[in-house]
Amino acid sequence: MAAEEAPVGVEAEVNQLRRGDLDALSVLIARYQNRLYRYLLRLVRNAADAEDLFQQTWIRVAEQIRKYDASRNFDAWLFTLARHLAIDHLRRRRPESLDEPMMGDPHGPTRAATLAATERPALDGILERERDSRLAECVAELPLFYREVLSLRFEEEMKLQDIALVLDAPLSTVKTRLRRGLESLRARLESAYPGERWTGEQT
Repeated sequence: MAAEEAPVGVEAEVNQLRRGDLDALSVLIARYQNRLYRYLLRLVRNAADAEDLFQQTWIRVAEQIRKYDASRNFDAWLFTLARHLAIDHLRRRRPESLDEPMMGDPHGPTRAATLAATERPALDGILERERDSRLAECVAELPLFYREVLSLRFEEEMKLQDIALVLDAPLSTVKTRLRRGLESLRARLESAYPGERWTGEQT
């Protein structure tokens, strides 16, 4: 039931914001805080930059909300705004392309995107956190355009059609990047941690 009610809540909050109710902006920020920040962190791999871009995104939302097409998925619109800001930032800071893999990426992995685990027996929790940390590190080493599509699909649980809107790319391109991203991730995991089994579902 909660999952069914969520879009209704977002729609009501967006409508309030479009009418100039800034309290609705605070509610939306709280609703998307973890998801949007995590996505930006996946792109820029720097906590301070991600926080700054998070703030810039909501300023952009407030500026452009009256132009928002209510028939469009708000998640896709929001993440598109965030993506444009992040890409502009990356182009200023370093020439990391969304279209071609970067070789010898000097930027190390971040642990800032790790989410708190639910309560589990101590040993199970330690082992799972270690596995999640390994996975996060290997994802961080992927080229940007693979990190992005994997994050949107498996962390944000977006539909492929919505990912295509965010990336402004054909659905076929999204599917190709997703498949190749999973293949690249699996290869990195198997190379770094031989003997362990990794599957696409675990991403």
